[in-house]
Amino acid sequence: MEALARALDALPKVDLHCHVEGTMRPTTMVELARKNGVTLPSDDPSELYTYSSLDEFLAVFWLVQSTLVDRDDWARLAYEAVTDSARHGVVHQECFFTPARHLAGGQDLAVIVAGLDEGLGAAEAETGTTCRLIADMDRAFGPEAGRQLVDELVDLRSARAPGTDRVIGIGMDSTELAVDSTTYAPAYDVARVAGLRLTGHQGENSGAQQIADCLDALGLERVDHGVPVLDDAVLTSRMVEERIPITVCPTSNVVIAHCFERLEDHVLPQMRAAGLLATVNTDDPALSDLDLGREYAAVAKAFGWGWDQMVELALDGIEASWLDDSEKAELRTLVAMADGPS
Repeated sequence: MEALARALDALPKVDLHCHVEGTMRPTTMVELARKNGVTLPSDDPSELYTYSSLDEFLAVFWLVQSTLVDRDDWARLAYEAVTDSARHGVVHQECFFTPARHLAGGQDLAVIVAGLDEGLGAAEAETGTTCRLIADMDRAFGPEAGRQLVDELVDLRSARAPGTDRVIGIGMDSTELAVDSTTYAPAYDVARVAGLRLTGHQGENSGAQQIADCLDALGLERVDHGVPVLDDAVLTSRMVEERIPITVCPTSNVVIAHCFERLEDHVLPQMRAAGLLATVNTDDPALSDLDLGREYAAVAKAFGWGWDQMVELALDGIEASWLDDSEKAELRTLVAMADGPS
């Protein structure tokens, strides 16, 4: 198993469900908090990322966000996100950023995007790993704030503001409880007309019907989490037939959302056996002491999957990405050249 884990760490992989704020090193959080006058519950980095429920996790996530105050902070976060992931075989990422709290606090979206672009560009040049951005609407702020975010992003893209060409899609995150995600349709309509790709977190703490509703009302091209999809045979058949990807985060579903007691209980094997384009991703790797290499190794161990099955998983991640055909072909070649366990 150790040989397989080492090979999986080096295997070229893509991460399609990763929140850039959730990649913040705990040491970076301490340093940014000190720089920006943010009070933390502890100055010990090992004590910062503790939680026992999704709500407690969100409180930690929001505390992480509060330490991001200026362009340099966003640039540092982005640079470290890519350099950290590249060490574990990630060759392409499509990262979420969720600026609602920062915009409400007076930060400028153009500055946030420019900072992220600066850090990502430096990391790409250093590692060869590529990264695109997805602007997430925070459901805690409501659909009108989401529409305003998309409107501003589209205006910035039209003006060719620095870094906005890197933002290729929109999504939505935060709690799904007591939220009708279809009310975000106006924002998705604006994004669609502007040529942005469309995804959304659904099925982390909501049912299969809500996933189906989002496909119909919002026109989602991908579903993030999608845990209960198998509860609806019609929905499953539709997603199989249309090859609508699901960006699954198995460890996160256990330790953050508590959808399952153990990784071995996760429905990922059943998803893939049903023919769903279900990929494996990290979600918030620093906040769950994770990287994509360890996630692949944990999945392989939990489900008894060998090298060939994990390579197939990596190739499905490439298919589910929003890269163009030539970029996907290049990554498939990298996967084909990867050395298996020895």
